[in-house]
Amino acid sequence: MRPLAVISGGGTGIGAAIAQGLSADGFDLVLVGRRAAPLAETASKLDGANTVVADLRDPGSAGVLLEAVGDREVGAIVNNAGGYLGRSGDDLPEIARQWRDTFDTNVMTAVVLTETLLPRLRRPDGRVILFSSIAAQRGGGGPYSAAKAALHGWALDLAVQLGPQGVTVNVISPGYVAETEFFAGRMTPHAHQSRVDQTLIGRAGSPEDIAQT
Repeated sequence: MRPLAVISGGGTGIGAAIAQGLSADGFDLVLVGRRAAPLAETASKLDGANTVVADLRDPGSAGVLLEAVGDREVGAIVNNAGGYLGRSGDDLPEIARQWRDTFDTNVMTAVVLTETLLPRLRRPDGRVILFSSIAAQRGGGGPYSAAKAALHGWALDLAVQLGPQGVTVNVISPGYVAETEFFAGRMTPHAHQSRVDQTLIGRAGSPEDIAQT
């Protein structure tokens, strides 16, 4: 039987590229996200891919995740869901809302998916992957940077917990990946070039670069 991978944020960008790579490597897939259309579009191009429309900020999504997995063992949990959330004002309630929503979007989505599927994770040789950001080390994103940094500490705790069972836990921190919804409509030519100039290879990363990591 083909191994199974579950990917959050699997409909677009880096998540879709990961799905394509794992499918080529012989994995069946469960792609999870909040929007049905991009999930369905990506899944339609892949063998053995199913989709789950769920909001992973809500622990109540655990039931639909378990239903999608059924009685199968999960070989890899890929936590790719997340994003930057702005705010509409500088009053304290709005600042607090932005922080809470950002942590829900970038941290709780990973917690809900991982903790839901841990009992089904293959032991040994299971994989847990968390997507952080270069902003976790460099800052510059306020609550987004802080939320992504939180994943690193949690990953270490998971590694200590699961390592003796033969499970690896890794954090990937992409830099500037231009071809993603994260940057869609936000980058001027000057801002794009400024980010490219900070790279060592003189170009923006691609979703495929990250998927091959």
